[in-house]
Amino acid sequence: MTNPSPARVVAVLVSYNRRDLLEKALDSLCHASRLPDALVVVDNASTDGAREYLEELSLPLPFDLVKLEKNSGGAGGFAVGMAQALAYHQPDIVWIMDDDTEPQPQTLEAAVKVWESFPAWDRPAFVASQVLWSDGRNHPMNTMRPRFGGSAADVRRARQVNARPIRSASFVSLFIDADALRDVGLPVVDYFLWNDDFEFTGRLARHRLALLSEDSQVLHHTKVFDSNTVDIGERFYFEVRNKLWCYFRSDAFKWWERCFYGYSTLRRWVRMVRNSGRRRVVLAAGWRGMVAGLGHGPRANAAALEGLYSLQLGARGAAPGERPAPGELGAGGIAPGESPAPGEEPAPGERFSVLLPVYAGDDAAKFRRSIESVTGDQDRQPDQLVIVRDGPGPAGLEAVLAEAEAMDSVDVTVVLLEQSVGLAAALDQGLAHCRFDVVARMDADDVASPGRFSRQLPIIESGADIVGSAIEEIGEDEGQVLATRRVPLSHREIRAGADFRSPFNHPSVVYRKSLVQAAGGYGDLTHMEDYWLWVRMIHAGAHTANVPEPLLKYRVSTGSYDRRGGSHMLRAELTLQQRMLGAGYINALQFVRNVAVRGVYRLIPTRVRRLGYRRAFTESAIR
Repeated sequence: MTNPSPARVVAVLVSYNRRDLLEKALDSLCHASRLPDALVVVDNASTDGAREYLEELSLPLPFDLVKLEKNSGGAGGFAVGMAQALAYHQPDIVWIMDDDTEPQPQTLEAAVKVWESFPAWDRPAFVASQVLWSDGRNHPMNTMRPRFGGSAADVRRARQVNARPIRSASFVSLFIDADALRDVGLPVVDYFLWNDDFEFTGRLARHRLALLSEDSQVLHHTKVFDSNTVDIGERFYFEVRNKLWCYFRSDAFKWWERCFYGYSTLRRWVRMVRNSGRRRVVLAAGWRGMVAGLGHGPRANAAALEGLYSLQLGARGAAPGERPAPGELGAGGIAPGESPAPGEEPAPGERFSVLLPVYAGDDAAKFRRSIESVTGDQDRQPDQLVIVRDGPGPAGLEAVLAEAEAMDSVDVTVVLLEQSVGLAAALDQGLAHCRFDVVARMDADDVASPGRFSRQLPIIESGADIVGSAIEEIGEDEGQVLATRRVPLSHREIRAGADFRSPFNHPSVVYRKSLVQAAGGYGDLTHMEDYWLWVRMIHAGAHTANVPEPLLKYRVSTGSYDRRGGSHMLRAELTLQQRMLGAGYINALQFVRNVAVRGVYRLIPTRVRRLGYRRAFTESAIR
């Protein structure tokens, strides 16, 4: 394995009319035992001189100032700051904090230590700092909700780094895994004042591990030692509206969590109203919040920030974007600083093969493009390309095979099968000719992104056994993306969902040949060979991961969704479910559910099947 580079941390601080506290926060940040690699400060239209102070500021680290011309609240400020960090600074971790937060010397170092103690294929979605009030007491306003039902193994592992599993956290000081952020998206801007952190961290932690670090501590300089039951007057409108949005318009929480947290919320509201000296004001604000929360949901972030900031999230591994000059972000601006120079390229890691099957029905031009995309186009080129010709093909395909064999940039092995044996058998035979334990899959009509292997191989080298990615659906035109197929990211998400759907996009995976063969290879389950292989490997203990950005363009044609249905697919589906049940991978209830849902999917009309699949598993690229 290669030695991983230190995590790249980009800090995001949101400022609004608290200049004295802002100065203290930045001074503490710059005198810590470890500095962030870059800093983004979002000024929410301050009027107390904070913006002027920031414009004249000189810091010992790369620094962006994003100036918004209207107060977008904490949710808007953090959404903008996170987007800025992702688009222009290539973070591994995004550290967000309020301007009344005072980091301590070990805050960053301790949180990163917790994050780095987990393997790359199973990082925590976020690590929250322990929040103390100005006098050093634990701040009741920032008490993190514990995770109920977490595994004993997670608790033990967290204790080893003086941390504990939690279900949600505040924005006071939060270290967010950048890949998890790219996967779930940004905070919802319309939450504005209340519960934006509750909803956002709830989304992050729903299927992933999240931790509170006891060693990463910050001071939160609120005016009072707030217990969350203080009379908030007119602001109760936002508390009620946003809580209703959390429970009824967000997928951050499971149904039983909504019931549990809802009951706790009602108890707290009753205590606050009972102790209020202006009950009529509070109740009126609450009523208006209830009407708004039940009557409509929050706007899309782009609409909420129209004229303030144009959101864009950079893909990990992409070169940093060219940061705009002041005034180019709608009505906002950015004080440009020097982007940190990219680190030196790591030493070459494990050698690997690419396994690519082709058969008579494949198009020669697309086949040639597929080969180019996984060889000469790659930032990190393979050491071997294994092409399995599954039975004789037309002259055009044979000509491309001859071109491939003549390549000198990569070692090419062509396996000629005299007759077609089907995809599963062809792949098993191709694996036997792969000289290296790490093998990347590819299909003969798909296109790999240039950074595919430089993105996936380090995760394999860190200990993962299967690494896939999201993919983009394309048609004849490679440049037109029709939809994006998302995937579960972390090992725990993948394992939890594998009882119902395949957790990987097959052509996107990189895996260890030894573990594939130990699981029995692809086997004889036609049309379901990959799904059957994944569940066997997962239950045999394989470490799994996906990356959120699409690393492969997957061609779909008018017949793609036809081939997903029909009696032959129903038979394959039933065989798969019977094998999963017999192996103990699913129980009887899950078997009935899978047959009822997945079986019906095989029999419905193609048009309905296409619509259902895309709504369930893809994001349309056409708005």
